[in-house]
Amino acid sequence: MAKKKANSNPAKKKSTIAHDAIALCVITVVAGFLLGLVYKVTEQPIEDASLKAKQEAYQTVFPDAASFEETDNAASLVKEKGASYEGAEITEYLMAKDSSGNPIGYVVSFTAKEGYGGDILLSMGIDQDGAITGFEVISNSETAGLGQNCVKPSFKDQFKGINADSIEWTKDGKSADNQIDALSGATITTKAVTKGVNAALSFIKQDVMSQEGGSANE
Repeated sequence: MAKKKANSNPAKKKSTIAHDAIALCVITVVAGFLLGLVYKVTEQPIEDASLKAKQEAYQTVFPDAASFEETDNAASLVKEKGASYEGAEITEYLMAKDSSGNPIGYVVSFTAKEGYGGDILLSMGIDQDGAITGFEVISNSETAGLGQNCVKPSFKDQFKGINADSIEWTKDGKSADNQIDALSGATITTKAVTKGVNAALSFIKQDVMSQEGGSANE
C-alpha cells in the first residue's frame, strides 16, 4: 500500500508561524497593559497603607508626637551617613511634631546587622534633649526563647528614658543610667541591638541635630 504523502507546503507553514507570532505579540501587549493598569489602580492604596503602618509604628516609640514628617535633607543625610556605622545601618528618620506642628524630636529606623539570626530591624524615638522616648523591634530572626526575647517589654522598656551618648549592656545587673541588662543566653543578640541603638543615637545627635537645628544635652 502506498504511503500518504505528507503536506510540506512551506508557504502555509510560514503563514502559520506568522499568525502565531502576531497572536503572541497581541497577548503580551494586552497583558502588559492590564498589569500596568492594575499597578496604577493599586499603587496609591498600597502606598497609603504602608505610610499608615509606619506612622503607627512611630507613634509607638514617640507617643507624645502628633505627626511625623520628612525634612528637606533627610534622604541625603541617610544616604551619606546611614551605612557608615560598624554593625548597623540607618535606613530612615523623620521629625516628630506636636499637635501645633512644633518639632519635639525624631524617630529613626535602623538595622542591627550582627544578630545571631541575621538582620534585626528596629525603630526608636529620641526627644530634643537626646532622651530615648521609646524603642521597638520591628522584625528579627533570632532564636526562639533566647534572642527573640528582644521583643519583650522587659527588654525593650529598659531603653526608654535613657539619655546618653552610648548605651552599655551588662550581665551582672545594671548599675549605671546608661546600662541595660543583657538577654539571658543571648549575648550576641544583646550586643547587636545595643550596637544598633548606639549608631542611631550617634546619627541623630551628631549628624541630624546639628543640621536640623535641634539640640541635645550631653
